Amino acid sequence: MLSTLAGTAQAHAKAQAQTQSPVKAQALTATKAQTGECTPSVLDRSGEPSLMQQFDSYGNQAFNPLADAGAWHGYLLPQSPKAGFSGPLIVAQEFSLYLAPMLEQLHPSINGRPLDFASADSQMQACAGELRQRFSWPELTLKLALRFVDGRSALIRTELINTGDKPLPLTLEWRGELLNRLNQNKGPLWPADKVPSWQPTPGGLRLSFPELQQGFTGYFTAGAGLDISRSLASNSSVTELGYLSRSELTLNAAESRLIWSRERYTLSPDEAESWDLGMTEDRLAALWQQSSERWRAYLNQGMPELNSYLPQSLAQKSLETLLGNWRSPAGALLHDAVTPSLTARSFDGAWAWDSWKHAAALSYFAPELAKNQIRALFDYQIQADDTLRPQDAGMIIDTVFYNRDPLRGGSGENWNERNSKPPLAAWAVWYLRDDQAFIREMYPKLVAYHNWWYRNRDHDGNGLAEYGAALHLAHQDSEGRMRFYLKPKGTVPAGCQPLEDGWLECAGLDDYRTLAQSQDYQALESPAQQAAGWESGMDNAARFGFIDDSQLSAYAAKYYGGDLTRARRDWLPGFVENRHGGKLVGYSIDQESVELNAYLAQEKALLGQMAALLGDKQAAANWQRDAEALAARINSDFFDSESGFYYDRELGSGKLLTRRGMGPEGWSPLWTGVAGPSQAQAVRSSMLDPKAFNTPVPLGTAAQSAPAFDPHSYWRGRVWLDQWYFGVSGLARYGFLEDARALTAKLLSNAEALKGSAPIRENYHPLTGEMQGATNFSWSAAHLYLWYRESAAAEAQTTNKIQ
Repeated sequence: MLSTLAGTAQAHAKAQAQTQSPVKAQALTATKAQTGECTPSVLDRSGEPSLMQQFDSYGNQAFNPLADAGAWHGYLLPQSPKAGFSGPLIVAQEFSLYLAPMLEQLHPSINGRPLDFASADSQMQACAGELRQRFSWPELTLKLALRFVDGRSALIRTELINTGDKPLPLTLEWRGELLNRLNQNKGPLWPADKVPSWQPTPGGLRLSFPELQQGFTGYFTAGAGLDISRSLASNSSVTELGYLSRSELTLNAAESRLIWSRERYTLSPDEAESWDLGMTEDRLAALWQQSSERWRAYLNQGMPELNSYLPQSLAQKSLETLLGNWRSPAGALLHDAVTPSLTARSFDGAWAWDSWKHAAALSYFAPELAKNQIRALFDYQIQADDTLRPQDAGMIIDTVFYNRDPLRGGSGENWNERNSKPPLAAWAVWYLRDDQAFIREMYPKLVAYHNWWYRNRDHDGNGLAEYGAALHLAHQDSEGRMRFYLKPKGTVPAGCQPLEDGWLECAGLDDYRTLAQSQDYQALESPAQQAAGWESGMDNAARFGFIDDSQLSAYAAKYYGGDLTRARRDWLPGFVENRHGGKLVGYSIDQESVELNAYLAQEKALLGQMAALLGDKQAAANWQRDAEALAARINSDFFDSESGFYYDRELGSGKLLTRRGMGPEGWSPLWTGVAGPSQAQAVRSSMLDPKAFNTPVPLGTAAQSAPAFDPHSYWRGRVWLDQWYFGVSGLARYGFLEDARALTAKLLSNAEALKGSAPIRENYHPLTGEMQGATNFSWSAAHLYLWYRESAAAEAQTTNKIQ
């Protein structure tokens, strides 16, 4: 076990070293890129939006737009013959909205006769990093292509070719009109006195947005806008929501003409100047070539032909997904970051542990973006002189968005400092260890974050940490007492304030504990419980006390003869105050979590590797010693020999919370290398048990036998691909390659549309394989990509041993 943990860092090194692209595969890819051939996109990039929020049942925007280079907007190929690109979908600071069905649709005419696109020989092609169209008539060929060239601008390259033997007098009209109906249930987004306005400019048009802040829908700063600039002069007229631009030209026989168009979306008035490209044709052609070369590099470095358990096409889909969710610095986001999803509602920000996962995958083909992804969160690492929470020095906050929250002087709804996220930052940084300067930059910050867990989340100082909640107005009243919400049945604590629907807002940890013990209530909820779930990343996992009423009744019948009062005590979490130097610094949920401590053991080992790399031998030895000591504690304190699985344990008593059922936290000691061989073998048995985790789509977030199992619930049954990856990677680490291969095959066979052109989803139904949750989800893509590389490395290592 100790040697396994010590090999944590080396395992990652093998994955990178043994999966370098074969020279032959690189050369073939480069040749295709150099000749201008298209590497077809694995994703369906077609769609024609008709609503600003064209949501599916999970709140995802329809379709899968191409976005790139950190831009805050994306485009689609139309589903019917039209010259132009559908959209764009824009990120209105924190929420995505379709702006138009097609912002710049080209209507060409010859001698006043409009060309009929339905009769043209047409081709639509989505490439990796590019959208293409081609229309041919007897006398004219029209080609359009779109690429992103920086964090605000897409270029459209339009080529007109006279294929006849006579001059062609052409009239070119570009038309566009904004969408204004928000969704199927709501009317216009823009109030009558606040609508975007079009203005003709010397080089094209500018669309200016008014100030608008509509909660959980979109934010616009006055002066934000979208500029359309063309290399061909045109005359433009505008209406309330639309425009028409008109140009005339004549093409001689066999002559071709190239027209450039730039669509630049800026989120504030001061961005327009800083993101100015210049519109000389040489400059635009150079930017186009740079975009092409950038994608050639992604494919060369990120798409080697490997003997992997996953197909190369799925690795490419993962790569395209990650790069499509890339946002460049804007607002409070100070570094480039890959967000969870461009198309999912409220996911256009940077989450902490999402970021660590994204960075690990990006390290293979976009290492600078990976570094900035990590920096984007560490930009807001809490410092000792912080005006709001100096007690949290070292903490990495949960989310960073365009807008800070009101406590930080902003107006954002998604910024979150109520909790942190699991400590995988050092794991991500270690993927980038070839850059020693970056390791030197990050090492002291990682140490500060590591120490925060023991100062603010180790209630009894025993070296085993808990998840919890920070000091925050959502968790405390004005007197600093812990908030909770009560729907009373009998006695009501003093000072509770009435809310809607019979709920009361109360405060005081002692009163909460009294109610929890007496069960004298209809319902009892704590924001700190929510924050602790968020901090774990497994928001509503059963082990944190989340269970439906019907499931609780079944549990009561099984264990207590139907006594719900006794049953509730097993499921209602308790809380403790954490103090440092006599001062309150936060709250912990009253259980020590196995995967949190497994992550911390891994982090100690990795910090030791970093210290050694930086020449600090003593620190390296100390970290490794502490890592081995914690690993031993995990095996002695969190493993249940009767069921052969790891569980969280109750704070104080050390009682394992076995009755809440098995979850993926139980195989975290395998992934981190903490488990001993006998424990790994026992956990493997549960992972392969069809009555537990070996479902059609395997390794869900709760065993089927768990009391709170629900395949529709967010973290109580659905298959999340990060936890699936931790499972198969952990099995491979302990030599169970055949099991890892078999579980991979089941995922590929049964997860709906995973191998096709549909987007990678947030999670999947464990029994039916139904796609669930967010579309185009980055951490799912990241872990699929990591397994593409690392399963090949594991297979190569085994092959080498046999030879």
